[in-house]
Amino acid sequence: MSNTRFLTDAQLPFCKGCGHALVAQNTEKALQKLNVNPLDVVLVTDIGCHGIVDKSFLTHTVHGLHGRSSALAAGITAGLNNPGKKVIVFTGDGGATIGMQHLIGGAHLGFDMTVVVHNNMLYGMTGGQPSEFTPCGFKTPTLPEGSTKPGYDICELMVAAGASYVERVIGIGDYSDSLAKAFTAPGFSLVEVMEICPSYGVKSNPGMKLSKLVEDAGWNVKVYADGKGNSFKTPINSEPKSLISDKFEVKPKYSSSIERPFSIMLSGSAGEGVQSAAEFMAKAAIVAGLNSTKKGSYPVTVGVGFSASEVIVSPKQILYTGSPVPDVLIITSTDGLGYARAAAGRMKGGVIYIDETLDAPETGARIVKVPFRERVGAKNSAMYAVFYAVHYEKFYPIEALKDVFLSNKIAEKVNIESLLQF
Repeated sequence: MSNTRFLTDAQLPFCKGCGHALVAQNTEKALQKLNVNPLDVVLVTDIGCHGIVDKSFLTHTVHGLHGRSSALAAGITAGLNNPGKKVIVFTGDGGATIGMQHLIGGAHLGFDMTVVVHNNMLYGMTGGQPSEFTPCGFKTPTLPEGSTKPGYDICELMVAAGASYVERVIGIGDYSDSLAKAFTAPGFSLVEVMEICPSYGVKSNPGMKLSKLVEDAGWNVKVYADGKGNSFKTPINSEPKSLISDKFEVKPKYSSSIERPFSIMLSGSAGEGVQSAAEFMAKAAIVAGLNSTKKGSYPVTVGVGFSASEVIVSPKQILYTGSPVPDVLIITSTDGLGYARAAAGRMKGGVIYIDETLDAPETGARIVKVPFRERVGAKNSAMYAVFYAVHYEKFYPIEALKDVFLSNKIAEKVNIESLLQF
C-alpha cells in the first residue's frame, strides 16, 4: 500500500460522529491500496453534506447539481475513455433519489465509474426530510411518526439494471477493501454505505442501532454482483462536427484601445444579478473585439450568501479563467465584501469600486465609493456597477455594453437610463 495522500491535512468538514468522514478516509485507503496517482482520479460530488468534502481531496473534483453527479460522471468517463482513470461519484440517498434515472442508465450502459452512496436515510443538509431510502419506521424531524413505507433497495435495483459490481456495507470501521474492489471492477459499480446522521437520525431515533436497523429493513449486507460486467464502449465518430454553433457567434462591432489583459472581480449577493452582469460585461468585450473569460463562484447551496464572478478582458488570447489579484474589484453588498476581502488585501494597486454603505477593506488599491444600491436598488446594483466600471475604466466603448444589455430580455424590466447615471 502506498503512502500517497488523497486527502489534505485539514480536518474533514463533517459533524462529529458523521459516517461521511469514514467514507472519505476509506476511499483514500482504497486508492492507496491500488497505488493510484491522485491526478488519475476524478471525484464527482452531489449536493448534500457529503459534497462539502471537495476541498479536502487532492484529486480532481467536480461538484454537480442535486442528483446529477452520476450523469456528469458518465460524461466524464465516456470522454476519458481510459481504464487507467478512476471516476468516483459521491452522492447521498437524497441525490440518489432525485437522480435515480441517471443511476439506472449508468448501470444499464456500463459506464466505467464507481458510485458511493452515503445512505443516512434522510436529507441531512436541509433539516432531515425523509428520502425514498428512508426505511419503514425510521423517524426524521419532519416525519416524527416514522415512515410507513419501505425504502428503495438500491443494490437490487442496480443489479437488475446491469451493474458490474454492487455491495452494501455498514459504514463503520475499515471497509476500504470493498471500495477497492468496486474501483477496479470493469464498468459500473456501486457501494452503498449505511450510516445514521448524528444530527437528525440519532436524535429522532434514540437507541436505534445501525446494524439492527438495516436488518429490520430487510437490506442484506453483502456483495450483490461480483465485478464481471462489461464497460461501456464509447462510439467512435470518425467525422465529428464542431460543437460550436454559428448562431452563437458574436461578431465584433466596436474596437478597444487596451493593450494588456485586465481582470475584474464583481462580488455581491446571490439573487442580485451578479452572474448576469458579469456575462454582459464579458460578452460586450467580445463585441468590442476583445477576448474574454468569465468564472463564477457561489456557495454549494445556491440562492443564498455571496455571488462573485471574475471576468478577464484582453486583446490577446486568454488561456485561463479567474485571477487571484484583480485589477478592478467591484463590491456591491455585505456578502460581496466578505467574499472579496481577501482579494482586496492582495491588491497593491488598481481600483476598488464599493457601495458607499460598506466599510472599505484593507488594500493597496484606490477606493471609490459609489451609491450603487441607493441609485438602482439591490436587485440591479450589480448591473449598474458594471456599467459604472466600464464607463470609468474604458475597457471598451460603453455602447458595446448597452448593445448587449438591450438585446437581452432583462432590458424589458430595467430602464437602461437608470444604469447610465455617472
